[in-house]
Amino acid sequence: MTATNPAPLWKPDDDTVEQANVTRFQAWAAHRHGAPEGGGYPALHRWSVESLEPFWAAVVEWFDVRFSTPYTRVLADRTMPGAQWFPGATVNYAEHALRAADSRPDEPAIVHVDERHEPGTISWSELRRQVGSLAAELHALGVRPGDRVSGYLPNIPHAAIALLATAAVGAVWTSCSPDFGARSVLDRFQQVEPVVLFTIDGYRYGGKDHDRRDVVDELRRELPSLRAVVHVPLMGTPAPEDALEWSALTAGDTAPVFEQVPFDHPLWVLYSSGTTGLPKAIVQSQGGILLEHLKQLGLHCNLGPGDRFFWYTSTGWMMWNFLVSGLLTGTTVVLYDGSPGYPDTGAQWRVAARTGATLYGTSAAYVMACRKADVHPGRDHDLSRIRCVATTGSPLPPDGFRWLHDECGEKWIASVSGGTDVCSCFAGAVATLPVHIGELQAACLGTDLQAWDPQGRPVLDEVGELVVTQPMPSMPIRFWNDPDGQRYHDSYFDTYPGVWRHGDWITITPRGSVVIHGRSDSTLNRQGVRMGSADIYEVVERLPEIRESLVIGIEQPDGGYWMPLFVHLAPSAVLDDALRDRIKQTIRTNLSPRHVPDEVIEAPGVPHTLTGKRIEVPVKRLLQGVPMDKAVNPGSVDSIELLRFYEGLARPRS
Repeated sequence: MTATNPAPLWKPDDDTVEQANVTRFQAWAAHRHGAPEGGGYPALHRWSVESLEPFWAAVVEWFDVRFSTPYTRVLADRTMPGAQWFPGATVNYAEHALRAADSRPDEPAIVHVDERHEPGTISWSELRRQVGSLAAELHALGVRPGDRVSGYLPNIPHAAIALLATAAVGAVWTSCSPDFGARSVLDRFQQVEPVVLFTIDGYRYGGKDHDRRDVVDELRRELPSLRAVVHVPLMGTPAPEDALEWSALTAGDTAPVFEQVPFDHPLWVLYSSGTTGLPKAIVQSQGGILLEHLKQLGLHCNLGPGDRFFWYTSTGWMMWNFLVSGLLTGTTVVLYDGSPGYPDTGAQWRVAARTGATLYGTSAAYVMACRKADVHPGRDHDLSRIRCVATTGSPLPPDGFRWLHDECGEKWIASVSGGTDVCSCFAGAVATLPVHIGELQAACLGTDLQAWDPQGRPVLDEVGELVVTQPMPSMPIRFWNDPDGQRYHDSYFDTYPGVWRHGDWITITPRGSVVIHGRSDSTLNRQGVRMGSADIYEVVERLPEIRESLVIGIEQPDGGYWMPLFVHLAPSAVLDDALRDRIKQTIRTNLSPRHVPDEVIEAPGVPHTLTGKRIEVPVKRLLQGVPMDKAVNPGSVDSIELLRFYEGLARPRS
């Protein structure tokens, strides 16, 4: 694998390496905490996992984390699940997110943009004032530590303010994007029984207004735990009966009071995609997220005061929580509320340029869509302020790396991979390392990332299961409504006891970089050779006729193996014998004969989760003849009608 990419696509210059936050941290930690003085990032990473407690103590000190009561030790119990971080310490996430208001009160904390692309700003002092006012009103409503506060909101400043006010009073935040239908939202919120609901009347997407008042009415009816509803009139409608007005709750001039809570006190609840059942309600802690995001954003993403951080996301995806955490490093965060492709495919680049983003993050799928649509961001926009273009959501194919490099110039390209489960990255951005095509730069600090074979043995330069062999602070403290912890245990620790198995196929190269091959729970296993679906998507979707593809491997009752490839064609393309042959030849040439599908089938589209990831396992179940109501949770997918197409294909084969 390493032989195919001998030369890096990009290398940081000496000044970049010298000035990087991670370089300065290593020199300081060598003096204060025993980190290695030389050896660069590889030596620092090795120390961070071999000396887990000194490393995290160094993170606390380097970022001046303010515990109102001190911790007794860094890690009292390393058992997974159940590791106990910083026992005795009390802290508040929101207090740290607003610290820049003391030193830079008039500078922008938030830049917000909608589809009209007219940026507005909220200063640090104004952000602190609104959070203080809202937190006081929440307290007056009887919201107390541990209570749940929910948001049915798009990516607008109101959502970030509501999250921070919730954290300030020690309550637990949870949110869904307004493109989620009522059933999808209720599948999530009913699990946690929120006492307050922040909601909009509608939103604008793709140049159209979308009225959500009927959905809000249903949420109010079906959430009996609610004590208050707060109306955000994004479309200008009056507040419904008995609802509170956002403007009234944020009008006060009240300094925020930050409830000091234990390190492992819940901060928010995130949700898995829930494609085959109720979404998992994943609980992460105030202290764990604070430390993990300071490390990830400050050391890996190299963010700090003067930076502007834009990641295209919605409030229903963990990247929104990650984006808001940019405030922890004193960075200005850019919130975009709108379609990624309106008024044209290059919309995100326009937002990044217009807002002066220094780190611009997006999905790998968007990068590939830009490539296919002949978008030219470097030609059409001023990208001079962008230092880093980052991608996640799915592996960035090699052609995506090349396209970004060719179109954007000498930019640091950071493909990162992690999960909602930890609200962070296992591997990804390192400002001091080269970028190789198709590879994530390295495992992240404090993350004991390994690739294991089925017997639980580490492998190098071979495909294996992504595992994490030591705890991370942002691993879930629990799942909601999982009193004995069984569902949590079964989700990550049933394959390798005491070791986190994430469900991805990866290769760790001899140089320490990481290649992601796709989900291991939808593995293709042809003649005993396992392969990731991402490898097939990467080569097939190079063809201009293919808009998107989906490959499924199905074990047959007679011991056979059926591997169909579904293709969603570009406009005017026709799936004739010539195109079928070219698809198969492309796979045979670029991958191997074993990767060639048994059939190539035209599909009306590829189904996705609500956060845009291809749905493989439910489609496999449908093709095996599992009934729709047992194969998939309809509220978790973008189009149930698309799934009916795949369901129909199973009938003659079942």
